[in-house]
Order: sequence, then C-alpha cells, then structure tokens
Amino acid sequence: MSPAQVQSKNNLNRMNDSAAPSTSSNDKKRFGIGGYVDKPWFLRFWDGMTAIGWFSMLARNGFQISPRRWGMAFLISLISSINLVLTLLQMLVWSRRIDETQLSDDPIFVIGHWRSGTTLLHELLVLDGRHTYSNTYDCFAPNHFLLSAKVVRPLVGGLLPKQRPMDNMATGWDCPQEDEFALCSMGLPSPYMTIAFPNRPPQNQEFYELRNVSTTERGRWQRGFLWFLKCVTLHKPGRIVLKSPPHTFRVKILLEMFPKAKFVHIIRNPYVVFPSTVNLWKRLYRNDGLQIPTYEGLEDYVFETFTRMYTAFERDRSRIPPGQFSEVRYEDLIAQPVEQMQRIYRELGLQDFEKVRGAMEHYFGEKSEYKTNRYELPQELKSEVNRRWATFFEQYGYTMESC
Repeated sequence: MSPAQVQSKNNLNRMNDSAAPSTSSNDKKRFGIGGYVDKPWFLRFWDGMTAIGWFSMLARNGFQISPRRWGMAFLISLISSINLVLTLLQMLVWSRRIDETQLSDDPIFVIGHWRSGTTLLHELLVLDGRHTYSNTYDCFAPNHFLLSAKVVRPLVGGLLPKQRPMDNMATGWDCPQEDEFALCSMGLPSPYMTIAFPNRPPQNQEFYELRNVSTTERGRWQRGFLWFLKCVTLHKPGRIVLKSPPHTFRVKILLEMFPKAKFVHIIRNPYVVFPSTVNLWKRLYRNDGLQIPTYEGLEDYVFETFTRMYTAFERDRSRIPPGQFSEVRYEDLIAQPVEQMQRIYRELGLQDFEKVRGAMEHYFGEKSEYKTNRYELPQELKSEVNRRWATFFEQYGYTMESC
C-alpha cells in the first residue's frame, strides 16, 4: 500500500472515530454512526432486481463476490427469479394502462449534493396533497409494485430497517425515496451500481450526466425513467416530486424531457457535506456491497464527484426558465422552515401555500428532537476541502476556515 493510500485510510478512520450523533456513550457503542444496526435479514437494494438485471450486473463484474457475501448473493439470486415472474405478470396485466397514463404535470425535482438536505426538502414538498412521489416500496420493486404492493409489502415489512444506515432518519415503505434506486433495480445503468462492487472502479459514471453515452443508451434510459414515472402516477395521481442527487448533473436532459419541470436546489456547508458523504458511502458499501469494502480511493471519489456535479450544474442552470427554479440553504431551512418553504412556493409559482402551512409546522414539531450526526474533520482533510471546493465556497457564500 502506497503512503498516499495509508494516509487516506488513516483519514477515514480518524473521521469515522470523530463522527458521532448526539447520543449517550452506550448508544454510540451500540449503534455507531446514525443509530443503525445492520441485520443479515434486512433487505438490500438489489433484492428488487429481476434475474436478468441481477445476473447481468454480476457478469459485468466478473462475479467477484467476497466469500462472506456468497449467502447474500445466493438469496438475492432466488428473489430475483421471483421478481422476474412478478414483472412478467405486471406487464401482462398493467402494460396497456401504463402506456396510456399521462403525467398530470412535469415533475418537481429536488436537487443538490448527497447529505445536503435533499431528503428533508423532499419530505416537506410531498406534504402537499396535490403532489405524489415514489415511495420506498416503489423504488425497491419498480418492476412490479403496481401488482405486488398490496400482497408483498405486508409480508416483508419486518425486513426493512427502522432507520437509514447513514443517519437517524426513519424509514418505511411509504416514505418518499430516491428514484435512482428504482433505476438500478430496473437494470438501467446507474453510478449507484458501484455500491454493489465497491472495490472495483466506479461504475457507469457517464450516466451521471448522460452526455457522453450513445443515442441508443440515452433513449433506453429516458424510456425506462418515463415508464417508472407513469407507474408512480398510475398508482397515485398528482404532480410527481422527485429527489435524487444524480439529477443535479442532468438538468439539461431533464429539461429536454420535461420543459415545464421545476427545480429546487439545496446547498449545505461543505465541511459537513464532505465527511457526511464519506460516511454515507462507507455505510452503503458495507451494508449493501457484494464485496468486503476496502474504501480505497473513497475520499478522492467524493471530492471529484462533487466537483463534476457542480461543473455540470453551473454549466446548465441557466437553461432553467424563470419561475421554474428556487434555491435554499440547508441552514436557512432549518432555522426558518415555514418561511423558506413559503418562499420556495412563491418562486416556483406553486399555489395555495396556506393549505400546507399547518402540515409543515406539524412536521417540524414532530422532528424537534431529531439529532443530526456531528463530524470533526482532520486538518489535512479540511485543507483539501478548501483547496478542491474553493469555487463552491465563493459561489454560494460559505466562509472558508483557515487550517
């Protein structure tokens, strides 16, 4: 292992040691970051894939599964066959209705880097009864949820963890969920497939922006994405609110598909975003990976992906027409949630905010005891954040700390 790799691993260990939620010392020992304990029987992202998508992913990665993950892979292989049967049945029963379904309006996209508050903003926007969204079960079983939700959901509810792996946020089948996971389970190329094989080079990175992929590949992705949105609309009509950090890269292609789409961009202090994102990928690699992760190169991956994201976003944000874009700081949203949401509604031209004011006030009343993870960055990493993300600090007015 090179000196740079040793230093990177030491930085990760130090950052992990210093990152702890506001809980008692016993809870820290018991739960670790985010208050989450993984169990062997918990469902994994890949449990929703059909046999075709599952074995294609394994083959592309040379079946390089760690021995300690063979049991997981065997179970998913069995489940994938069931998923294939359910998918074929849904196609037989629902395909015509899906094809005929029209979106009630172009979607509202919540965009921003991972760990910037996109989930919070997503949950606030779907409090509006006029909006619909892809929930956890939709994204877990995108190939057949119209057919299977009423029967399968109750049977597997106990296999879903009560909290997300990376923080204290509650989970549940009805919680709004990130649609990128649905694309994975549908077998569409996604950078998230890196989670399955974390020790191999990052996968499908060109599908962040979809600029440098073939016309055929782009068309397949667009058709699959639209098909999923039609299924969501058929299940629960309304204007769809979607949240997925990769969409921050995709403003251009999303506007080509949905010219009237609205975008809400959320930003957060980089000194929080960096360690929290590293923790996110560490937890996902460890819990959902088919390899025992080494985390080699993870810091650079986070640095580089952030830079790529905001290079793409700043290049394309001017394409968004007036009245279809709003931006908020996470820190301001936490400090003045109702006021900031009212401003977002006004800037996006969303009507009747007063009808959802009470729901938003109640939401924050229930979340008043929620504790976010706290991180202390080693000085050398803080210096790297300053150097590599200097443009973001300047663009969004965050104060750069001296090291």
